[in-house]
Amino acid sequence: MQKNFKVLNIKCGGCANTIKEALKDEFGKVDVDLTQEPRVVTLEIKDEEAELSFRKKMKSLGYPMEDENLGAFIKGGLKAKSFISCAIGKINQ
Repeated sequence: MQKNFKVLNIKCGGCANTIKEALKDEFGKVDVDLTQEPRVVTLEIKDEEAELSFRKKMKSLGYPMEDENLGAFIKGGLKAKSFISCAIGKINQ
């Protein structure tokens, strides 16, 4: 089923490109809406296990979900990771 997730730290097309590339093998087509804040990522989620995998992968890239309860220290670390993911996405465009 198609599912939407509100995601933090996505700033630009570089971020979106990194996310799409990182998720395409496991989830297929991934859409990133850069017109909304927080950004919305839409993809096919088959079950709870797939959703947990998606959330873990996004967090590893520096893009946590809006509904995650994270401390300030963790948020700062994820923001730094997202800058690196963004730069990689810009290079690979």
